[in-house]
Amino acid sequence: MNAVALTDRGRVRDSNQDTVFAENHPVGALPNLYIVADGMGGHRAGDYCSQTLTARVVSAVRESEGKLPLPALRDAVLLANESLFTEARRHAELEGMGSTLVAAFLEEQSATVLNIGDSRCYAGFTDGGFRQVTRDHSYVEEMVSAGKMQRGSEAYKKSKNIITRAIGVSAEVQMDLFELPVENLALLLLCTDGLTNMLEDAEIREILSETITLKEKAEKLIQAANMKGGRDNISVVLVDLREEAGAQ
Repeated sequence: MNAVALTDRGRVRDSNQDTVFAENHPVGALPNLYIVADGMGGHRAGDYCSQTLTARVVSAVRESEGKLPLPALRDAVLLANESLFTEARRHAELEGMGSTLVAAFLEEQSATVLNIGDSRCYAGFTDGGFRQVTRDHSYVEEMVSAGKMQRGSEAYKKSKNIITRAIGVSAEVQMDLFELPVENLALLLLCTDGLTNMLEDAEIREILSETITLKEKAEKLIQAANMKGGRDNISVVLVDLREEAGAQ
């Protein structure tokens, strides 16, 4: 298994409020850990929230030995949310901060994915299949589910940035959990909406199917998003189950 984590400011934003993390080796109770977080809430608050969220989740997981993997990750996320929410209430300069989160770990038989917000996880399969695993926690996706809006319509595109769940904005947070068998799983992509707002799924799939290194795939995804306008920070974590760590 090999992983690459890259983040880029994009062509419009004056700072990067995304944070990425990738560790192929055990982290506390987890056999490995991959994270993408997209901060919001003003220049300093967004940076701080995504960075601090990631650091606190990783720290809590490192101290989780003896727990089962999923409870260890879930408890770490809940603890980080509670601490960030409390901090925002105590410090005016952090008021309104929040962050998305998509995280994953892989065991021998399955891959587990957790998400809050609109940062996504995609799965690539050995037969060439490619699909979105997570579902955005956003106003437009709620409208689609209710049959009141069509995905990809002008109304959808106009309101796509309104998210309905985020870390740090309330004392409690709900997360979605997904489990995938690894038998036919080839690759996981964790990314922020700076990638998916610029590229269609078909364009992402095409780049991931190229015969280039994992790092080159990550770099090419970011380059393509920037060529389409790069209107937001762009972050990707790629995990290749077929490739050994450190492969170039």
